Amino acid sequence: MHNSAQKHIHILGVCGTFMGSLAQLAKDLGYRVTGSDTNVYPPMSTQLEQAGIELMQGFDPAHLQPTPDLVVIGNAMSRGNPAIEYVLNQGIAYTSGPQWLRDHVLQGKWVLAVAGTHGKTTTSSMLTWILEYAGMAPGYLIGGVTNNFPTSARLGSTPFFVVEADEYDSAFFDKRSKFVHYNARTVILNNLEFDHADIFPDLAAIQKQFHHLVRTIPNNGLIISPGNDKAIAEVIATGCWTPQQQFSIAPHATIGTETADDKSTSEWQAQLITADGSEFIVLHEGKKIAQINWQQTGLHNVNNGLAAMIAARHVGVTPEVSAQALAQFAGVKRRMECLAEVHSVKVYDDFAHHPTAIKTTLAGLRAKVGSEKIIAIIEPRSNTMRMGVHKDALNQSCTDADDVLWYQPANADWAMDEVVNKSPVPAKLLRDLDELIHCAISLCETNTHIVIMSNGGFGGVHQKLIAQLKKHAL
Repeated sequence: MHNSAQKHIHILGVCGTFMGSLAQLAKDLGYRVTGSDTNVYPPMSTQLEQAGIELMQGFDPAHLQPTPDLVVIGNAMSRGNPAIEYVLNQGIAYTSGPQWLRDHVLQGKWVLAVAGTHGKTTTSSMLTWILEYAGMAPGYLIGGVTNNFPTSARLGSTPFFVVEADEYDSAFFDKRSKFVHYNARTVILNNLEFDHADIFPDLAAIQKQFHHLVRTIPNNGLIISPGNDKAIAEVIATGCWTPQQQFSIAPHATIGTETADDKSTSEWQAQLITADGSEFIVLHEGKKIAQINWQQTGLHNVNNGLAAMIAARHVGVTPEVSAQALAQFAGVKRRMECLAEVHSVKVYDDFAHHPTAIKTTLAGLRAKVGSEKIIAIIEPRSNTMRMGVHKDALNQSCTDADDVLWYQPANADWAMDEVVNKSPVPAKLLRDLDELIHCAISLCETNTHIVIMSNGGFGGVHQKLIAQLKKHAL
């Protein structure tokens, strides 16, 4: 890493959360960093420009003249892209994002990795915040913007490094999951379900990648997982060389229509004090060792917090200190983030990309607001949802809402009429954003909660809806 000041790195696909975070780490290490992407726009473009990273629009081979020392290629890039063809034809040195992270940032670090289908960003953010609160000044790379930190990545000043460990593939030339590159020692496997249908044919294919991750964890490491996740248990059964600790929610806890009836005797348990999960007791081998009172709600967040606490304990943070830290955890942008309250109507933004995420989020809100009205506005935008893989589960994911407005994007590969026709709660299918906003406002009454769920920008519907609400008196 010496003389890196002279080294020039160019990043293809620099505006994705992961690659943008990588760019900032490279800059902090003293490299000259440039990058290109098709969508150079805020907030990532602003964050990168403020960090002194030169951005270019599109994938013109001219961006690679004079030749950089290394090109880091994002996993969204494929053969046929003019910049990729130029790199290959000219014999320019290239690598994947995860491999670059391993070689230049993670060597010699104690890596704490958070993997699983849901809750990675939130749990990584909680864990990073606990370590920061405990004075451990960790480095981190998180796939989202957390309200406790100004950026999505930093090098840190101690050996501890928290990484959100994604099972998505690494690059067009490396189809292994990103997380096999990370040299992780403390690993959280939050949960495991079928997702990413664009790259995985079935759950077994994802489990195989998780098995590869488990194979890389040293025996002085730790694997932290839920006590009742069958898919993770199957992964562990194929071979594990590392001690494990399991967590669960004490039996018969119910939130909304979601029940955690876990018969397992996990070493770590959360015992709910309030039905919405905003207060709970932490038990270790049956003994109370901490109590948490925080801003988060929902069973999924209780699990996320518990997992983060166990991981922090592995690097020496006591559960008491973790509980104090979690009381000050300010959440993650786009995870049930309350954007505005207008005439007693609250508007939330949520990143939900999978039926289970939709279900747990709505269940947490229902437990918090009692009988007040909940309207869910959902754009099934992730690759998997767009392909219609989850359409049967989508219906059941909304049982805690009073009304559901589905938005059918123009590029969906399947018609959503079936989801609406079979809906257990009143539902409507809309193809026009203005009509969608009008419909949402007509359903509002005093004390209504509108949750907008999408993993994209959703045509700016959030701000348009808030602006329209301000014009209407309920």
